[in-house]
Amino acid sequence: MEVTMRKEQYQVPQVEFVFRESGEFVNKTSADLFDGKRVVIFSLPGAFTPTCSAYQLPGFEEKYDDFLGLGIDDIYCISVNDGFVMNAWAQDQNIEKVKLIPDGNAYFTRSMGMLVNKSNLGFGDRSWRYAAVVDNGIIEKLFVEVGQRDNADTDPYETTTPEVVFEYVKITVRETSQV
Repeated sequence: MEVTMRKEQYQVPQVEFVFRESGEFVNKTSADLFDGKRVVIFSLPGAFTPTCSAYQLPGFEEKYDDFLGLGIDDIYCISVNDGFVMNAWAQDQNIEKVKLIPDGNAYFTRSMGMLVNKSNLGFGDRSWRYAAVVDNGIIEKLFVEVGQRDNADTDPYETTTPEVVFEYVKITVRETSQV
């Protein structure tokens, strides 16, 4: 199956996510998460990994209210991990605002064209690092780290930082308010 990378102005993949809530498995669809909202999503190689835990997830958590002040409805962190792992990571990191989305089967990540093999690190298939602003299910802006490929020997973190995404959101708010 050949998958092409999703692009700006295309709809996000329509998949079902399996969450773990109150001791039960709960299914939510892309429509449940994206319809009628302007959200920021960011995806990363894995829970509990150094860059993801030290910078990316806590950075978005810290700027959460700033994003909401510019008209963003929510921020989602998507990772190819199961609901148990994502819940444990949120608890470990004291995350209260950013919603962690488990993509344990990699359906969303694969359909986004962001699934890479990281067997060189013992990870198996994981997400390449990317972020996006999604408006009512449509990818408005996509940020992708350079060098996307299987078994990459680097894990860049420059274009998907909370600061870079925030600057884009700030600019688009000004543009829409001046029209």
